Amino acid sequence: MNLSPLKSLALGLIALTGTVSFGQKTSQKPKLVVGIVVDQMRYDYLTRFENQYGEDGFKRLQNEGFDCRNNHYNYMPTKTAPGHTSIYTGTTPQNHGIISNDWYNKFEKKHVYCAEDTTVASVGTDAVGPGQMSPRRMRTSTITDQNRLHTQMRGKTIGISIKDRGAILPAGHTANGAYWFQGGDEGVFITSTYYMDELPKWVKDFNKKKPAKAYMKDWDTYKPIKTYVESGEDLNAYEGGFRGKETATFPYDLKKLGKENGGYSILKTTPYGNSITTDFALAALEGEDLGQDADTDFLAVSYSCTDYVGHNFGVNSKEVEDTYVRLDLEIAKLLSELDKKVGKGNYSVFLTADHAAVHVPSFLSDKKIPSGYFDIRSFRNELETFIQQKYGRDDLIEDISNDQVFFRYTVLADESIDAEALQKDIKHFALQHKNISKVYTRAQMEQGSYDSGVAALVQKGFDQERSGDVFFILDPGYLTGGPTGSSHGTPYSYDTHVPLLFYGNGIKNGHTFEQTVITDIAPTVAALLGIQDPNGTTGTVISEVLE
Repeated sequence: MNLSPLKSLALGLIALTGTVSFGQKTSQKPKLVVGIVVDQMRYDYLTRFENQYGEDGFKRLQNEGFDCRNNHYNYMPTKTAPGHTSIYTGTTPQNHGIISNDWYNKFEKKHVYCAEDTTVASVGTDAVGPGQMSPRRMRTSTITDQNRLHTQMRGKTIGISIKDRGAILPAGHTANGAYWFQGGDEGVFITSTYYMDELPKWVKDFNKKKPAKAYMKDWDTYKPIKTYVESGEDLNAYEGGFRGKETATFPYDLKKLGKENGGYSILKTTPYGNSITTDFALAALEGEDLGQDADTDFLAVSYSCTDYVGHNFGVNSKEVEDTYVRLDLEIAKLLSELDKKVGKGNYSVFLTADHAAVHVPSFLSDKKIPSGYFDIRSFRNELETFIQQKYGRDDLIEDISNDQVFFRYTVLADESIDAEALQKDIKHFALQHKNISKVYTRAQMEQGSYDSGVAALVQKGFDQERSGDVFFILDPGYLTGGPTGSSHGTPYSYDTHVPLLFYGNGIKNGHTFEQTVITDIAPTVAALLGIQDPNGTTGTVISEVLE
């Protein structure tokens, strides 16, 4: 066989380097994977605010990476804790067990928080409760766990967020550290004894500089407010605002307002909370020497403030638009430092969200779109009256929360009341209630198998041990709560459709309109790294993404 001089040279180089053999292309693994979760980010924030973004943040990820434009959550409820968990485990609450941010524990007879752990103690603060957190309620492994196992625990994992759950659940069970923000009069990042007994020096040094103090300043729009044309009027009836300020309008004097709004905790509801998250992530990059050796490290960063701002001010607010304008700069800053510290081409990034959000229902109503508010107290009272009339008892319901009804099984057993019959009766009652769209029972979830529609989303969010007995879903555009701010949690597209961007080492340039689901992220990263999927994975590899 005759070879051209160039081909002969190429084969010689291959033989010397060993990077390619027998015509099979291989590439070096990324030294660092950065997972970015933007809390409460709708997909349309990429397109709606496109003209406000620079070239080095979101657009860099889109233009140089791979954009999954039809990415959805494949279960409900669409909330922060199950969202972060599903991203990193590659499965749904049905398997990983994090069914909500908090839920009613029918065995302990109380509500429990997804990350609470009274067996551990706070590290970095004298306050007891904020640090009593761990991932122990999460049943399955994460992609970060699998990377640790694959590298014989040499590859590091660091989780960072303003919210404890946003740091803890992505970091997994085996993390070197997970850190979250302690507001109040402290303004520092803390952790728990689950991870360590003492903060590392780099964290202590970061906290000593009092970084939060510098952000207690005026929050005004980054660009002239008249250029924020992708949001409604600054003064409107749909926003919550802050105590101590009559109107939810720019500017906000955070130093002054902090006195009535939790001290440094006010930063959570401003873009500056995202800024301090980036600052801390870059400190971790340096302090932990991430991406500096042959074993892949993992940095899990969750930007929480977008969620706080959304809940307070709503999807259509100037505050949300400004928050994303500023977040774009944070993403650009993070990528720039990764280029310098790890090297462009040496790291991989994915960016997604833990859920999206609905427009403020009162805003939608004013635009003649069906929407409104559901009075959960009134519903419970009416339900208890119905049960009293039907069964002659007023103690069959133990709890109603997360749009689920929990039975008091001790009473059912004493009175020989059939649980399935009670489920059916409550289902029939609830379906006649205004603004309840669909109702499902425990029997349906346990005995049926649903492949599509809302029932499939409910089933993928159903945990036999932790979930309730009857599940009700409100009409589209309806929320429980007050008339201001946005929320989420439903199976509707405004809550399920979120961004999914891949970028960097091993990632193709392009996009797809084919539907992808949130549980596909972890197996795709596993394929990128050549490691085992998390042990509960039900998602599949998005092959179009990978080189």
